[in-house]
Amino acid sequence: MRPLLSAALIAVSLAAAVPAAFAQANRPSNLQPIPEPPPPPEPLEGGVAVEPQVTILQRNGETVEEHRVNGKLYMIKVTPSHGVPYYLMDETGSGAMTRYDDLDSGLRVPKWVIFSFD
Repeated sequence: MRPLLSAALIAVSLAAAVPAAFAQANRPSNLQPIPEPPPPPEPLEGGVAVEPQVTILQRNGETVEEHRVNGKLYMIKVTPSHGVPYYLMDETGSGAMTRYDDLDSGLRVPKWVIFSFD
């Protein structure tokens, strides 16, 4: 039992020392440090909202959460007094709301606005 333990300790110490030796041998001599990352961008000018504004309304025992960005309504979460919450989403920006019983569809599609004509 003792020779097996000493063989295992030797194998572990060699396994720890060998990769470090190879890493030092393959390192180029003209390495330079990585430059510092740039500072974070400044806040946007002109009062453009980056975070959504959420308005919570209580009516007849149900809760309605209205989510807006730059004053434009894009999602409503309705939590009835009895039942499961559901969502109304404006996916195209046209004002037509689509009902979703659950927001987790499993598919993650980016929906960024690249350019808009205002």
